[in-house]
Amino acid sequence: MGVAAFSIVNQMTKEHTKISKFLSFVLRHNPQSIGIELDENGWADIAALIDRTQKFALSQELIAEVVRTNDKQRFALSKDGLKIRASQGHSIKIDLEYKAVTPPDILYHGTASRFLASIMKQGLTRQNRQHVHLSADIDTAQKVGSRHGTPVILTIAARELHQFGQAFYLSDNKVWLTEKVSVRALSREG
Repeated sequence: MGVAAFSIVNQMTKEHTKISKFLSFVLRHNPQSIGIELDENGWADIAALIDRTQKFALSQELIAEVVRTNDKQRFALSKDGLKIRASQGHSIKIDLEYKAVTPPDILYHGTASRFLASIMKQGLTRQNRQHVHLSADIDTAQKVGSRHGTPVILTIAARELHQFGQAFYLSDNKVWLTEKVSVRALSREG
């Protein structure tokens, strides 16, 4: 790839990242910031999103490209391609229609070391989101924890919690979701 082609790809990647962050904010936390509404399942009409967005020159094709190329698969398009929603991470009340499923024996949660003492006292709580986010692999948890400081990986006895009646959901982008994780189900990895 030549320098000019690399520069164009890099600019597209930066623009996609900006659009992804914008979509995350609007679709997870604040649709009213641009005057749109989400339905009860978190779906937004793409035409309304395009019409109300001044910050970017959005199009149906550009939104589809951002959804398709997002490395974390944060968004989903409806089957007809006319609506978009965030796959998880909402601070607003919506029903993603995920069905409870049996989790693996162990799941992981990445956090920053500065939060460890509090977590070990109160467990993992959803904070301002609808769910606690967990991963099936240590590498993903490590990346998540690194975003907030020195990473710490917590191991969650997910199957045990499930056997005691706690619901677990698997989002479209393979993030495990639950309402809380009690201290008794946590241990520090490594």
